[in-house]
Amino acid sequence: HYSLAMARTSSPHSATAQFFINTTDNAFLDFKSESAQGWGYAVFGRVVQGTEVVDAMESVRTGRKGGHDDVPIEDLVIQRVTLVE
Repeated sequence: HYSLAMARTSSPHSATAQFFINTTDNAFLDFKSESAQGWGYAVFGRVVQGTEVVDAMESVRTGRKGGHDDVPIEDLVIQRVTLVE
C-alpha cells in the first residue's frame, strides 16, 4: 500500500503531472485490457517513510471543488519529497 500513481483524464495516455497516493489496495485501478475502462493507472513509486503524514492527509475534510468530488476543501501541500534508490 501507499503506492504513488499517475492521475489522468479519460484518455489512457494523458498522465503528465498530477499523482495520487493509494493507501489501500485499489485493484479496480489495475490494467485489465486496452479499452476505455481497462487501461488502469501507472504506479511509479511508494511511500516508505512518513506514512503517518499520508494518514493525516487522508483524514482532512473533503467535498466538491473544481468539478471534482471528494477532494480536500483546503489545499494540501507536500513540502519535501526524497528519492530513495
